[in-house]
Amino acid sequence: MYEPKSFDDLKVNDRVSLSKTITEADGALYIAATGDFGPVHVDEIYAGATRFGRRLAPGIMVAGLCTSILTSELVGTIGVSVEDRFWFTGPVFYGDTLTFDVWIAEQHDETRTIIWEASARNEGGLEVLKARASLKFPRRKPS
Repeated sequence: MYEPKSFDDLKVNDRVSLSKTITEADGALYIAATGDFGPVHVDEIYAGATRFGRRLAPGIMVAGLCTSILTSELVGTIGVSVEDRFWFTGPVFYGDTLTFDVWIAEQHDETRTIIWEASARNEGGLEVLKARASLKFPRRKPS
């Protein structure tokens, strides 16, 4: 059974690494749920005429994987996202296998906030995403 982590369970430099292949199904579900029908994601002819030469997986979908890994593998589900910043540093294509590294960069006891960072690289080692975000944890309930 999953045990939620508290703010006090976490430490700077706690880290997790996870790989995932980005599939057509991932993109289809994301696009259907969000309505993000940008032609670079869904139209092979349009995307073929761009500098990428083929369709891209939606960037925010890839960024969402960072937050999913953060909560499912590193910090748990108690914290609430306060600010998220993502930099899309390279293209992600359907079929790419990405390795996500997610870590705690800072921990602020007075505000019960952590700053987490992430990097995603494709199988060729190219960084395709960077992230820096903050997560706030609730105050402890008095015993």
